[in-house]
Amino acid sequence: MNNRHPRNENEPSFTQSAARQLLMLAAGAVVALVALMWLLQALASLVGSSTTAANAVDVQNNSITIAISTEPPQLNSTLATDASSGMILGHVMEGLLRMSMDDQLEPGIAERWEVTETQAKFWLRDNAKWSDGVAVTAHDFIFAWKTALKPETASEYAFLLYPIKNARAVNEGTIGLDQLGVYAPDDLTLIIDLERPVAFFDKMVTFQTYFPLREDFYLQTAGRYGADAQEMLYTGPFVITSWVHGASLLLERNPYYWDQAQINLSTINVGYITADATARLNFFKDQRIAETVLLAENLQEALKQRWHIRREQDGTLFFLEFNHRPSRSTRNYHLRRAIQLVVDMEELVYKVTKLPGYVPGESLFPAWLPGVEGKFREEFPAPKLQINHQQALEHLALAKQELGLQDIPPLALLAGDSAVADIQSEWLQAVLKTKLGLEIKIDKQIFKQRLAKMTSGDFDMVLAGWGPDYDDPLTFGDLFASWNLNNRGRYNNPDMDQLVSVAQNSVDAATRMQAFSDIQQLAFDDIVLLPMYERGVTYVIHPKLKNVKRRVIGADVDFTRAYIDPEGV
Repeated sequence: MNNRHPRNENEPSFTQSAARQLLMLAAGAVVALVALMWLLQALASLVGSSTTAANAVDVQNNSITIAISTEPPQLNSTLATDASSGMILGHVMEGLLRMSMDDQLEPGIAERWEVTETQAKFWLRDNAKWSDGVAVTAHDFIFAWKTALKPETASEYAFLLYPIKNARAVNEGTIGLDQLGVYAPDDLTLIIDLERPVAFFDKMVTFQTYFPLREDFYLQTAGRYGADAQEMLYTGPFVITSWVHGASLLLERNPYYWDQAQINLSTINVGYITADATARLNFFKDQRIAETVLLAENLQEALKQRWHIRREQDGTLFFLEFNHRPSRSTRNYHLRRAIQLVVDMEELVYKVTKLPGYVPGESLFPAWLPGVEGKFREEFPAPKLQINHQQALEHLALAKQELGLQDIPPLALLAGDSAVADIQSEWLQAVLKTKLGLEIKIDKQIFKQRLAKMTSGDFDMVLAGWGPDYDDPLTFGDLFASWNLNNRGRYNNPDMDQLVSVAQNSVDAATRMQAFSDIQQLAFDDIVLLPMYERGVTYVIHPKLKNVKRRVIGADVDFTRAYIDPEGV
């Protein structure tokens, strides 16, 4: 509005004009105040109905509020590879089988099953439904597996389907999808012909790559399946009803889930997405979230508050992975060996990171994995490394000679953006500069971008981690096979591939474990990676929230069977 007024004889006096302006300003202020109040009310309504409720445990509405550290980057189960996505998928999707609260296999959508050396057969329950009320059928599993195996899908976890007859050839594009060894004689019977005997095949089907997809809905999303709440269908105990990207998600009870008697919560409100451990601690202290992990810097605060502190091993191995591509300096054995000889993981864990429950890394295989009769690492101890600065310098000189370099060019260290990643990457940078004179450039990235750079090979070294997909050493043992797309550094060694093949194809426990022992030794000798630590988790839970499950296999943290005890202390 033009507020310039021409001067004329009827123009009011200064006093009249000022009074009128004051009245107009006052009226405008009232209008603005009303508008502001309306806006705040609208925002409050939105907040109350979406995903940022402030109550950690809401007894009246049977709801909890939690925080997660990172936005789930991929909720399409044929493509998801990370723990954040896996945690959400574990609440909203269910496959043929699932892991029980005492970590045993139990029926899921399949009410019973049978596995022989040549075939697996699953009988689906007749009351399993999608979240729109449509029955789940055997055809939904077949469509999902074929989708994951299509070469154009480029699923990094397609290899987990390779036990199915012809799956690898389908994935490599040498034969058609119609030759995949899986079929459904009727809607509730699923038969899988196996490529080879797989003693643990039934354990594998609990993993997200084996989850079903319904063809009609998937095709309707035109390539956006899993990108938003409304572009997914669900088979699990909860559904996503709201997803504010980068901020929050709202999970509500699925009325069509077949096992309603086991589900207690009405709502799981992922009210906050932040990697800031201090912020999450303050949210917990202020009764805004029901659970949080503790780090070294906030453990004292937890002790001061006299909270009940819990500890678990989460089964995850963190490691320094090298890029073995021909264009990278780290392809050179002697450079990797020089780095191996100066990086002391006990110093990293006990003096630098100082996180409760963390254990220095010794092997590609974490200590919890089963062996022939006991634990694998008890039966096949990891090779021991002796830190040796002088030998490291000798290998560095050989590396420069073989690479034809006067000096090693700066090495790119890809790392996450968390406080822990900052501490570890800066320590590694200092050690390699002090001990070897190497220049390390830290490439700090948010989680989703770090995954993208790992996949494209845009690094020399990367701070990486691997959690188990199923309860067998092969879940770690095949990680550096040449065909495994999760082998981000593209390590390629026929000896490794042969050992992995033995572990895959044998059903004799002793033969398989010896193959894993040989893989363990080769990974050490050829410096495929440097094991850094096995992660422990120290955490606190609201006293009214019960039956929360920390898992080594599957979604962690698992709230699917949790309940609220109003009298809890």
